[in-house]
Amino acid sequence: MELNGISTKGTKKLNMDAILETDLCQSKEDKIEQITFHFKKIMQVLKLDLNDPSLKDTPKRVAKMYVDEVFKGLNKYNFPKISLFDNDYSYDEMIIVNDITLFSYLEHHFVPFMGKVHVAYYPNKKVIGLSKINRVIEFLSKKPQVQERLTVKIAYTLSELLETECVASKGVKETNSLTKTSYYLGQFKGQNVKREFLESF
Repeated sequence: MELNGISTKGTKKLNMDAILETDLCQSKEDKIEQITFHFKKIMQVLKLDLNDPSLKDTPKRVAKMYVDEVFKGLNKYNFPKISLFDNDYSYDEMIIVNDITLFSYLEHHFVPFMGKVHVAYYPNKKVIGLSKINRVIEFLSKKPQVQERLTVKIAYTLSELLETECVASKGVKETNSLTKTSYYLGQFKGQNVKREFLESF
């Protein structure tokens, strides 16, 4: 398949269609309308005064926020445009991007969580603009989920885009407690390479 004009050859383990699952049966406007209706019902159950000027437009504001912002990762057409460059210098050392800030929502309770993500890869024929890695992670985080699944999806998405089997992803959740997750592909499964990555932050 092509994603924003970029060929994304599938792997045996996971392809981009699986990564970017989405429901295209409903239009954006229809989703906003339905969420507005149901959120209004929630507010009524909570005995909030919908005639209050401060609250009367809250259901629609929440609906638009869900569709356009916090859960925009549910629509694959929101996937960011990606710049890939030929690896003209045959660079074959580890490329690391540390301390990428992440905000997401836990699917169990729909409460937000935040943290830092660290990723690394060994380039093959292509390298990616470093700011694009941040945008990919931001997109993937914009849906209800669990941290462990997100960590795996980050690794596989970058592996697909870069056509390399050597990617590592490490996430840290910062709330009242500290939860660390990691996922390694290719060379990163080796202890020495894993140690080099982990010692970078």
